[in-house]
Amino acid sequence: MRMRKKKNRESRIERCDELLIHEPFPKSKWNNVFNNQNPIYMEIGCGKGGFITGLALQNPDINFIAIEKCVDVIILALEKTKNLGINNIKFILGDATILEDIIAPGELCRIYINFCDPWHKSKHAKRRLTHSNFLNMYRNLLEPVHGELHFKTDNAQLFEFSLNEFSNDNLKLRNITLDLHKSNFDGNIMTEYETLFSQQGMPIYRCEVLF
Repeated sequence: MRMRKKKNRESRIERCDELLIHEPFPKSKWNNVFNNQNPIYMEIGCGKGGFITGLALQNPDINFIAIEKCVDVIILALEKTKNLGINNIKFILGDATILEDIIAPGELCRIYINFCDPWHKSKHAKRRLTHSNFLNMYRNLLEPVHGELHFKTDNAQLFEFSLNEFSNDNLKLRNITLDLHKSNFDGNIMTEYETLFSQQGMPIYRCEVLF
């Protein structure tokens, strides 16, 4: 569903400007942006910010970078973060194709991908954020040995495709579940989409990928 253009979006973004990182991006200097040496986690496609703000509140000793390509959506995430007084999140307006321009090799400890576009048509498979091309990029951006990708989706076909991509890339998997909310997994933070899907009784698929 297309997000309706927000009223006064330029002024609303300006009021949250301290949270939004603009070009030129501080590649290899993100710890300077946060003014500490804490680990850095990233969410690709943060939406309205429900997940990333909940995660940041629970983990004040972790730095978070949230990237979102829709300006009318990132406004809501920025305002939520500002209203909650969270100081360990920075936002970037863009999509996953710019990651290597903004993140240095080994700079991230963990990547979150939640409810990304499944790109249903086979000819669009390379656009899926769990395609092997993206996995190769994540491997470069994540710290060696301990880098992780945490993935959630409501789409069974995308989850199956992703598991195959992970397996073909010889990646180790952990905490695989085909129905997250009926599992014994502890500590789940729900996104806005996840709340909607779970209310409709839809299963949520989740796994953790170890690079």
